[in-house]
Amino acid sequence: MNRDEILLLALVGLPFLGALAAALLPVRARNAAGILAGGVALVSLGLVWATYPQVSAGAVPVVALPWLPSLGLSFTLRMDGLAWLFAGLVAGIGALVVLYARYYMSAEDPVPRFFAFLLAFMGAMLGVVLSGNLVQLVFFWEMTSLFSFLLVGYWHQSGAAREGARTALTVTGAGGLALLGGVLLLGHIVGSFELEAVLAAGDQVKAHPLYLPALVLVLLGAFTKSAQVPFHFWLPQAMAAPTPVSAYLHSATLVKAGVFLLIRLWPVLSGTEAWFVLVGTAGLLTLLLGAYAAIFQNDLKGLLAYSTISHLGLITLLLGLNSPLALVAAVFHVLNHAAFKCSLFMAAGIIDHEAGTRDIRRLSGLNRTMPFTARLVLVASAAMAGVPLLNGFISKEMFFAEALSADTPLGLANVLPLAAMVASAFSVAYSLRLVHGAFSGPVAQDLPRTPHEPATWMRFPVEILVLVCIGVGVLPAATVGPFLDHAVRAVLGDNVPYYSLAVWHGLNLPLLMSVAALAGGAVLYVALQRRFREGPEGPPLLRHLDGRRLFDRAVVFVSWRAARFAEGWLATRRLQPQLRLMVLAPVLAGGAAVWWRGMGPGNLPPSPVDPTLALLWGVGGACALAAASMAKFHRLAALVLVGGTGLVVVVTFAWLSAPDLALTQLTVEIVTTVLLLLGLRWLPKRVEGAPGDESPEVITRARRARDVALAVLAGAGLAALSYAVMTRTPPELLARHFLERAYKEGGGTNVVNVILVDFRGFDTLGEVFVVAAVALTTYALLRRFRPAPDSLERPEPQRGAPPMPAPGAGWMVVPSFLARLLFPVMLVVAAFLLLRGHDLPGGGFSAGMVVAIAVIVQYMMGGAEWTEARMRLLRPRLWVGAGLLVAAGTGLAALPFGRPFLTTYFAYAEWPVVGEFPTASALVFDVGVFMLVVGATLLMLVSLAHQGLRARRAREEAGRWS
Repeated sequence: MNRDEILLLALVGLPFLGALAAALLPVRARNAAGILAGGVALVSLGLVWATYPQVSAGAVPVVALPWLPSLGLSFTLRMDGLAWLFAGLVAGIGALVVLYARYYMSAEDPVPRFFAFLLAFMGAMLGVVLSGNLVQLVFFWEMTSLFSFLLVGYWHQSGAAREGARTALTVTGAGGLALLGGVLLLGHIVGSFELEAVLAAGDQVKAHPLYLPALVLVLLGAFTKSAQVPFHFWLPQAMAAPTPVSAYLHSATLVKAGVFLLIRLWPVLSGTEAWFVLVGTAGLLTLLLGAYAAIFQNDLKGLLAYSTISHLGLITLLLGLNSPLALVAAVFHVLNHAAFKCSLFMAAGIIDHEAGTRDIRRLSGLNRTMPFTARLVLVASAAMAGVPLLNGFISKEMFFAEALSADTPLGLANVLPLAAMVASAFSVAYSLRLVHGAFSGPVAQDLPRTPHEPATWMRFPVEILVLVCIGVGVLPAATVGPFLDHAVRAVLGDNVPYYSLAVWHGLNLPLLMSVAALAGGAVLYVALQRRFREGPEGPPLLRHLDGRRLFDRAVVFVSWRAARFAEGWLATRRLQPQLRLMVLAPVLAGGAAVWWRGMGPGNLPPSPVDPTLALLWGVGGACALAAASMAKFHRLAALVLVGGTGLVVVVTFAWLSAPDLALTQLTVEIVTTVLLLLGLRWLPKRVEGAPGDESPEVITRARRARDVALAVLAGAGLAALSYAVMTRTPPELLARHFLERAYKEGGGTNVVNVILVDFRGFDTLGEVFVVAAVALTTYALLRRFRPAPDSLERPEPQRGAPPMPAPGAGWMVVPSFLARLLFPVMLVVAAFLLLRGHDLPGGGFSAGMVVAIAVIVQYMMGGAEWTEARMRLLRPRLWVGAGLLVAAGTGLAALPFGRPFLTTYFAYAEWPVVGEFPTASALVFDVGVFMLVVGATLLMLVSLAHQGLRARRAREEAGRWS
């Protein structure tokens, strides 16, 4: 790999590694976490600058690693001018926010966790702006939603934080799903998901019949993320997050992801009337409503949140005008807005930190107690209002110029300039309220804390950003001009129009509009003074257009009324009817397919029936029928009979020369039987019939007949499908492909294992993730489970059953000392199965189940106390996490070598004494599977054992244990 590829991979990967390191720090390691996060942010910024020579020369550094080549997917990172600009914004603002957060966060907060979330979000955001593959972009896009959810809900003890996090995740997550649909449509139209191919196919996309659906889906993703009307309500609710989160996510990064997407896909989707109507209308409404609502907010962060919504609407409106010059103004305002809004959020946090409140109605006279902070806020607010010689003034003039010259297809030539002036006047009004309301007047006497200047380094990021506002406002071409030019050229190519970043363009109409907006905003603020003092909370005229209220109603309808209806129709207190529906659905789907297409036997003759195997299956069928019959009377006997059916399956696999399947089935039967046995006591009592039924026994028989019929139908359908497949293609043709390539490409002679860890390794990785999720869910549910009071009573033995001894009574058939000696023997057997699995029957899954069986045997002798004590040492959750990391890390290890994800490496190594020895990276993947299986099974075992121990202690406390 060359230097540029290494830089790009390091730029995206470093924040995630830093997040992992921060998560492992002690809870009170505040300084270490801050130093780590600051170092990662600064190094990331250095990596961005290291790529600038190539970007400034017009080159586009790219790294493309095969991911799923068969699906046309690759892990692609590309750094053009636009990506460089946004990456610098993410890393630069991130470094300042980390420094600010170090002094803002309380010593009682788990600060390492905060920085872990922040760095992970930084990595996800860098992944969005650097993605060269649209599917990959959606992946990182959803990661930003997830980590923003964790950051907004960081103070999870606060109900407002939890509600804000849920709302943000719901809205942006739903938009992400829509974006995925739009990306899939774009990939279908273009024939590729690579960004280079999509950007070059703009005319093809706009001429395609699927252009409008693709446009709508992509815009839904962008609008939800950038808080455009009517999806704007989540942003003010997210202000319950810590102020560093608001300064970073909600002014400079997360909300800018939506406008970044619009800018990135501007050459592909813009230029049509549909684009203007959808994007322009959303931007115009957001611009006006956000600015209007901001004027009447009493919370400093609420005011800044609605002003952020308004400025995002301004950027979106510019992008919707279908003008290259408007695109230039939009990109320029992205930078300006990040500078003054991030500084204002930090200043609001300083006021809250030092004065104890953010309520403008309680604040006054801060100019006397916090004079330096007051001047910083004054400059940043003036930049937000568009005062000359500050950065906001230049982009606002460009906005006015584009509003005047916009070629609007719907006759809006006079509406846009007027709307621009009104919105600008509103921005002046809420900027004046921020400065005048908090800093003028006498010093407030009833504040929770005595206001004073913050620590120097806490104020330092605000000073840097305010200097940026002044520098860009005075010398725009010298400070930001080259960066803006590179970004615009990355979007427009050689069609960049002439534009000027000069401060003075003469006495023209945009300048007069700016003066009128400044004067109008000042007059409006003075006129509203009485409303601010005596008026009710919130902006008038918008109470019936409250997006949050509409969202809450929709959530109530879906989660309560619709859910209750579905629950009443489908749900039941009993598990059996739910299982019946789960089995009935695939039976109906398969039956519909057979009815539509038809199905019959193939052209291959059936194999002769072996009488011994037929007799064996007769025994298995008898066990299954007996289990169904005994389940009504004796669950333990039914469980034993089900195990008999499983043993018949084991013998069948061995009979048909499938030792791997036989070994796996045998170990799974043992583990699941014991776990089910431990869980029998927690099953609810049987309900034979509904209350008031005259003949519950008849109803029970009818239900059983229906269940038997459904089971026979499902089994017969699957058997018919298997028969139809196997009589159409000779088995040797199915196996030849794998038999010929197993050793040559996978480095193993055990074809089944090679298929699982190599040819179908991606499927196996997904399956182990499912196993981990099931284990953790079981653990979480059982840890919270509280048995019913009657379950604390020691149950009487059922008729004909032997007496139940107390746990730990030593009633096993095998003496306990022999069983304990089996433990190291079984561990050796597990290691043997693990190491030989690539060439002979065995593998990580079978070895993990053998270890689980070894622990289960010890549990059956030692009881719940032994299990809980040992599990504290084994820590099965760490085994689960380590297994996932090893399995996924083995796949990722192939990417730096330019090979697809989960590509196997196979070679011969010279070992001392042993000599030449075959080695394959798939063995490491199998080790990860082994660790995960051990951790998952032990986690379920310790959960059940914990319930037994809890019940026993409850009995002992109640004096009812004998």
